[in-house]
Amino acid sequence: MSGFRTASEKVPTMKSLNGVKTENGVSSKASEAAKNDVKAEPEKIDFSNVKIEPLFEEMVDFGTFSKSDFRAVKVKECEAVPKSKKLLKFVLDDGTGTDRVILSGIHEYYEPEELVGKTCIAITNLPPRAMMGIDSCGMLISAVHEVDGKEGLNLLMVDDHIPAGAKLY
Repeated sequence: MSGFRTASEKVPTMKSLNGVKTENGVSSKASEAAKNDVKAEPEKIDFSNVKIEPLFEEMVDFGTFSKSDFRAVKVKECEAVPKSKKLLKFVLDDGTGTDRVILSGIHEYYEPEELVGKTCIAITNLPPRAMMGIDSCGMLISAVHEVDGKEGLNLLMVDDHIPAGAKLY
């Protein structure tokens, strides 16, 4: 498993720990590791077959860049948009106390239920844009790349300890 997603393959976000589960669905080995505060060895990923887009040759001045408001957002709900093969509708906690709705065309890479509870990064000061009759109020940040000739995409997810609304600099 390479850790990258392509449109033709669905990769779970977490590896099973030998498939051992208790009645509440938690791996006993994972529970023991948590009790002993043991850190798992990070998965080694081979990046030799990954192709990325070249960097932009044009520079963006700092003033233009700093106008974008990047925030940590928590996924409260996520569902497929009816009559759309690509769009997912996210209901997000952006720290303001009011739910934010963002649509993203990443359904070919993720199932909605696997994203609920995740902490992602969004640009929150974009004007609303109607898609499929629904206003999308922002943009979720993803990394796009090519693996073995196929496009891959990973939604940028961060540590769940980062609170909703935290500003990125």
